[in-house]
Amino acid sequence: MAKRDYYEVLGVSRSCTEIELKTAFRKAAMECHPDRHPGDATAEIRFKEINEAYQTLSDGQKRASYDRYGHAAFEQGGFGGGDGFAASMSDIFDDLFGDVMNRRGGRNGPARGSDLRYNMEITLEEAFQGKVATLTLPASVACEACSGSGAKAGSKPRACPTCGGQGRVRAQQGFFAIERTCPHCHGRGEIIDNPCQACGGAGRVTRERSLSVNVPPGVEDGTRIRLSGEGEAGQRGGPAGDLYIFISTQPHPFFKRDGADLYCRVPISMVQAALGGEVEVRTIGGGAAKVKIPEGAQSGRQFKLKGQGMPVLRSRDVGDLYIHVDVETPQNLTKRQRELLAEFDSESSTTTHPEASGFFARMKDFFENLSGQ
Repeated sequence: MAKRDYYEVLGVSRSCTEIELKTAFRKAAMECHPDRHPGDATAEIRFKEINEAYQTLSDGQKRASYDRYGHAAFEQGGFGGGDGFAASMSDIFDDLFGDVMNRRGGRNGPARGSDLRYNMEITLEEAFQGKVATLTLPASVACEACSGSGAKAGSKPRACPTCGGQGRVRAQQGFFAIERTCPHCHGRGEIIDNPCQACGGAGRVTRERSLSVNVPPGVEDGTRIRLSGEGEAGQRGGPAGDLYIFISTQPHPFFKRDGADLYCRVPISMVQAALGGEVEVRTIGGGAAKVKIPEGAQSGRQFKLKGQGMPVLRSRDVGDLYIHVDVETPQNLTKRQRELLAEFDSESSTTTHPEASGFFARMKDFFENLSGQ
């Protein structure tokens, strides 16, 4: 298949200038770039055709040969990649993604400061009520003496002569152009001849700051509070990062938390469990609540105190408090207490201890039936 005329491929006249040629190439390459047409074989072929045409016409000697002999000028030796191809591909990349880089502040523009993390431990009572905490923490802030520029008052940074203010330098290696951080300005794109004495040219200084943090009621372990703009100061006048405060709750001696609900283990005497009665327990809010224990209560019995748990974060809902009773077996009995218990045991029956009596009866029947099979 005969090759199309290179000028026709790029849509330019034979008398076009280098600028017109380059502009036409960029436009055509962006329209049919494979990244914009994934899986489109026609676009890929078109892209290669455009590159081949531009490699030839962007080189003065090759263009002169092409104008005189056409495609026959390169049929014997084929075409080399050369610097023009690498440069053209770099130009395409800049056209496609340069606007994204600019929106992010550019390579040597203002840079956003780093985010900071602070771990705050609070009590369960503080998680219930909420609190206003004052934090004192060191952080980098913009230098007031130089307004964050790093240059001494009355002077300004100048563009780096090595990279021309770009912050990066380009090295040609075969077909590819490789960019790396400028070794002279370390990516800043600027050179400070007269650094600020207050910050040593860094544009930032470390100071202790006091911040007031509102911890809302109902926070749980792992709750994250974000303070916008309270992180590290930005570089070259960029915005500050954010401060993230992570909440953890100290273990409580009486309550265990599960979401908005609280659980409390309450030991009761054998007599209380047998005869029934009332026990008074404290709630997380500092009040007192009475729990009625029915006659014959067993260990593990659970009682719910509605609305006595933790508040739900950013809601009017409140959890519940669950009381688990544990029947305590008497210890260190006196002689008289032993006699009374022995007398009680002699008069007990299956109705007094239905679970124990029924358990052993069922166990006996099970193994007798098993051995009889």
